[in-house]
Amino acid sequence: MRILLPTAALLALAASPVYPQASANLAAGKTQPSPLAPSEIVAQAPKADWTAIAASDLLVMDLAPDAKGKPRRVVIQLMPPPFSQGWIGNIRKLTVARFWDGTAVNRVQDNYVVQWGDPDAEDKVKAKKLPEGLAVMPESEYETSLEDPYKAKPKPVFAGERGRGFDAYSRTNYLYRGWPVAMDYIQYVPIKDATTGRPIPAPTTRAAWPVHCYGMVGVGRDLSPNTGNGAELYVVIGHAPRHLDRNIALVGRVIEGIEHLSSLPRGHGALGFYDLAQGDERTGIRSIRLGTEVKDLPAYEYLSTESQSFAQYADARANRRDAFFIRPAGGADICNIPVPVRRVK
Repeated sequence: MRILLPTAALLALAASPVYPQASANLAAGKTQPSPLAPSEIVAQAPKADWTAIAASDLLVMDLAPDAKGKPRRVVIQLMPPPFSQGWIGNIRKLTVARFWDGTAVNRVQDNYVVQWGDPDAEDKVKAKKLPEGLAVMPESEYETSLEDPYKAKPKPVFAGERGRGFDAYSRTNYLYRGWPVAMDYIQYVPIKDATTGRPIPAPTTRAAWPVHCYGMVGVGRDLSPNTGNGAELYVVIGHAPRHLDRNIALVGRVIEGIEHLSSLPRGHGALGFYDLAQGDERTGIRSIRLGTEVKDLPAYEYLSTESQSFAQYADARANRRDAFFIRPAGGADICNIPVPVRRVK
């Protein structure tokens, strides 16, 4: 599915072309320069187009050093409201309680996920004690409601009355405040209330949910109706497993250090779990802390998805025009337009 950008960003892009110098060069008889690559557009984005990430919204995971003694740090940004806030509340409690200190990466499944938590979680005698007050989240919390980003008046799509005024259900991708989400797209069929004769208004919100792109962090769980308490987490390290959307809670994304997880040896057990009997070795987790507890943590910011720079970047990702490429693709899946994140200099 193609990504749909906010209307304001598209209008700004139309008013100010991505490559404004090209027509001037052609008019002057000069050779047109190679259009900018996405990374070049990001590098040139003005400071005003970047949004700060609060340290309180970061998790800092320090793994055991690698074989050469080099430190391995993974930084995770927690998802903002209105998504998955019950699970994120649990994760904050688990972090403050130092639950993950001394745990390990327990599962690495090729082209899929890396999962971590208490290796003895299934053993009632050895399992680490969970902090009190963890919330139990219903499955309904896998999705939420967002205001419809497309405010054009609804148009009839069928002449006859169907259902309760809605038809042509499909899904669309959308970047909501820097996060990739999917939304139910509902084409509204205008009908009148049988009692009052008045038109039934079109809905102003849609069901929405975050999607499993590369680097997204989710909550491991048991079989339904279990939804997980946040003690077991995983990160996507392969092709986007979108079939997991709305089946598991997503709570954040890795913004730095994912190479320390994606490059780990694959487990020989079922689903990539490490099997010590087959010689697998778990990677230990020294600590997980909130960003506000880490003294040497740099500041981070992301390129605002409402900015003109992001509109240009997204267009360039969907339609590569720089020298290496021959034909623009004409579109891109939302997971192929990752939101740029950088350290603040």
